[in-house]
Order: sequence, then C-alpha cells, then structure tokens
Amino acid sequence: MAGERIKLEVRDRDGLGSRESRRLRRAGFVPGVLYGAKTKAHPFCVEERELRRVLTGGGGLHVILDVVLEGQKSTHPSVLKDYQSDPLKGRVTHVDLQEVRLDQPIHATVPIHLIGGEDAPGVREGGVVSQVARDVNVEALPMEIPEHLDLDISGMQMNDTIRLADLRTPEGVTLLDDVETVLATVTMPTREVEPEETAEEAAAEEGGAAEGEQAPEGAADAPAGGDAAGDSGTVPG
Repeated sequence: MAGERIKLEVRDRDGLGSRESRRLRRAGFVPGVLYGAKTKAHPFCVEERELRRVLTGGGGLHVILDVVLEGQKSTHPSVLKDYQSDPLKGRVTHVDLQEVRLDQPIHATVPIHLIGGEDAPGVREGGVVSQVARDVNVEALPMEIPEHLDLDISGMQMNDTIRLADLRTPEGVTLLDDVETVLATVTMPTREVEPEETAEEAAAEEGGAAEGEQAPEGAADAPAGGDAAGDSGTVPG
C-alpha cells in the first residue's frame, strides 16, 4: 500500500569486491549500497531474511525504507533503486537503495493489474484478453507511489482496445508515458490452419500405403518345408 514505512537496520561493510560479497552471502547477508541525495555512496550489508521481510510486505517494492546505519540513531528514508537476484535460487544477491526526500516527487515503475475480465462482454462471446503493457512509469511523492494500478476491463467488447488515457490513477500520481500506449485488447482467438498437402506428399503417402499392402502377401509365401513341419504336428520321440 502507498505510504507504508518500514524500519531497516543495516551494517557497515568493511571490505568491497566480489570475494567479500560471496563471503557475506554465505553468512546469510546481502551486500548493498545506499546512495544519498547529497552524501557519497555508503556500502552496507543486511540480513537476507530481514530484507526479504521488508520487500514482501504490503508495500511491495515501493515501500519507504527508514534505513538505520550501524552506530547511528537517525533514519534515512529510502526506496529500492535496483537489485540483483540469483536466477536459480531466486534470492536477492545485491541491493541498491536511494535516499529520498519525502516532500519531493520521484519517478517509479508501477505494475498494472487487470480486473473484471470474466465479466467483459467480449470475453463472454469467446474473445481473448491480451495485456499489451504490464507496467507504467509514474511520478508522485515517495509516500504516494502505489504498489500497483488496477485497470477495469469489465466493459470491454469484442475488438475493444484500452489505452493509457483510460487508466485512472490516485490523486497525486501522474502518468509519464504516452497516453496512446495500448494497455489491453480483446480479440477473437486465432486458429492455426494446417498447410495443404502437396502433390508430392500425397504421392509419397500413396506409395507407402501400396508397399504396406503387399507385405501380407509376401508373409503368406512361407517355405514348403516350414508348412509341412507345421502340418505334421508330430514331435520326434
């Protein structure tokens, strides 16, 4: 939710470099950097489970983090600037935080959630909803950045298109992208048409079928000796 603030205590990093970062990760910490508005970048590390807790709360990735540096009592209101994660384990491996002023607007990327699709007349007629754009760029005060924006598509008819100009935003949130950006469409499902069989393929199939029909005739022409042995039904004593 917009306006949520969570305290995050971090520790100073004594060393830098990939070797030190690997050591921290093995110990359960995530290396990071806090970029200040007027001060130089401050390297830090934070417990992986603590970072996961604050970033998976109600505010999502747009939560305001009141960062407390080791040995300090003052807080540094910050937002998530960037992060890196392990593609296999899904864990965050590095995080960048940006200190912000709560009275000055910032830019952020916010995801779009489609709602009401099951009630759309076009969907009831068999149409398919396609979400063309999944997020938008917005400007707002740090405390007013929404976790996501809902796009109501319950009124979409077949072949309808919804553009950015149709997206409603909370007060204080300004859209930065082109208003003609397509967000969602409802269209008839496409059908895959099998390619027509060529004359060569048809001839090849007919030839293969003819050869297959001759096989039983050849199998019936068993050697006479074999037939005689089979007809006798006697077992040598």
